[in-house]
Amino acid sequence: MAKISTTYDRRNRLLTLLHERPGIRVAEIAHLLQVTEGTVRNDLNALAQEGRLERVRGGGIPTDDSPIYGPAFTARLHVREAEKQHIARWAAELVEDGDTILMDASTTVYRMASFLNNRRGLTIITNGIQVGLKLIKNPANSVMLLGGMLNSEGIPVTNLVSDQFLKDLHIKTAFVSCKGFTPESGLTEGDILEAQIKTQMIAVADSVVALIDSSKIGRQALVPFARTDQINRVFTDNWLDQHWIDQMRRTCLVFTVCNEDGMVEYNPCAEETRHYRIGFANLGESMPFSIDVRRGIERAAQAAGNIDLVLADNRLDGQTALTVAERFAAQKLDLVIEYQIDEQIGSQIIDKFRQAAISVIAVDIPIVGATYFGVDNYRAGHMAGSALSNWIIEHWAGAIDRLIVLEEPRAGSLVAARIQGQLDKLKSTLGEIPADIQLTLNSGNTFEISEAEMAAALKGMPDAHRIAVVCFNDDAAFGALTAARKLNREQDIVIVGQGADRRVREEMRRPDCRIIGSTAYEPERYGEQLIPLALKILRGEPVPPAVYIEHAFIPAAPEIVNIAQDDPKMENAHEF
Repeated sequence: MAKISTTYDRRNRLLTLLHERPGIRVAEIAHLLQVTEGTVRNDLNALAQEGRLERVRGGGIPTDDSPIYGPAFTARLHVREAEKQHIARWAAELVEDGDTILMDASTTVYRMASFLNNRRGLTIITNGIQVGLKLIKNPANSVMLLGGMLNSEGIPVTNLVSDQFLKDLHIKTAFVSCKGFTPESGLTEGDILEAQIKTQMIAVADSVVALIDSSKIGRQALVPFARTDQINRVFTDNWLDQHWIDQMRRTCLVFTVCNEDGMVEYNPCAEETRHYRIGFANLGESMPFSIDVRRGIERAAQAAGNIDLVLADNRLDGQTALTVAERFAAQKLDLVIEYQIDEQIGSQIIDKFRQAAISVIAVDIPIVGATYFGVDNYRAGHMAGSALSNWIIEHWAGAIDRLIVLEEPRAGSLVAARIQGQLDKLKSTLGEIPADIQLTLNSGNTFEISEAEMAAALKGMPDAHRIAVVCFNDDAAFGALTAARKLNREQDIVIVGQGADRRVREEMRRPDCRIIGSTAYEPERYGEQLIPLALKILRGEPVPPAVYIEHAFIPAAPEIVNIAQDDPKMENAHEF
């Protein structure tokens, strides 16, 4: 089999293999697709997040995604399929747990449904039967279908639900598409009745987001249903002609150009005359922590108003990070915020940016030659070690049977200080811990690898019932907990995390949680500090070589696990 060139095509081929050969293992898939096993696992996780398969140990099971669609809808669904998928993937990032949203019946908005599988507490109002059928599969959300006369595709095109009913709902965002868009005409439709129902949707939403593939920009259909000044944001694809990018930049419309590997976010209106293009290479889009970092940077860039943000995914892989750096250097960005895992690759990355005269901020993983922003590693570890020591004294009389360390050697010696801080505090409080009861495991910086490593370790120590676990990050902590839970060994372990990301905070609300706490990094607030730091560098203002976030240890207790979001003492960074 020839090597497949794009991620989108490779993942579609992976799904085909799973359909054709149920039970096929990761190693065989990697051989057939001519990629690494790590790439296959990343693809499986991404497809699971999109709702296209169910992740199982060693592989995946494709989901049944074949409700009965009309032939016209099915035909449109596969037109510019990849572009619609990229647009939908990034637009879905605007949806948060608990939102009430409107979604129209278009095939591009339909694609969003797959990316909302992990949201909880949503109320979705739609005039699309296909959209409703897709979303109702998640029982954690509520779906309301707008009634009315159906067209030949089974789409309600007249609304029997009153305007007053819609106005009584607090609708955060309306997601719509169109047949055509120009800055002068706004969004237009080919069907008068469909345009009317979309007009009603837009009128009652706090925010309007348009998902428009590039083939529709520059076209004008029969009936306008939204002016450009009524639209808060547009998502399109990277086939958009430069002429239309320039036209849209003359408006005050925020728009995002999406591609397979990332996106470029244009924020055209700004009081400051100088406009900057800043790249953000994210650690990995499969991790809650790094997703929150990216979202915070997006919010801060929009608030600044004079930043176009170029996004990419390093996929927890040093070589991918190097490829992204080459791409960023070729785009002649003004500054890059680099978040990557491999200390060894850092010198090659910084060399590429130096040659392109691009300033760099390194997030959490230091790079020599870059301004550092992020974790005060030893201090963060010491705080977790203190809490773990106190718990062991209170619950296990200060004694442990085993100590398991879930580390990430790729991150380098400076980041390893967060592990050392935990160990030093344990030893200073509990006394010297014999080497023969300590076990160090490679977390791989992922939940899946941590779970597998921890499961194997637990099976090898059946008589140990007081097992303390220190972790590189919350993915490792959650993986360790999941392994113990599946083996019915939760009561044998106690874990401290690093990061206090939203997934672990949610877990810590559970009674008797064995993750007893996590040192908070507040990834959702990184952007509030990173963007001002970047602007200082770009304006030539002096900045310190390292800017450290402040930390607080978040204990597992339902009433205080949200302290990472609410504590005003944690709002500011301190500089060294």
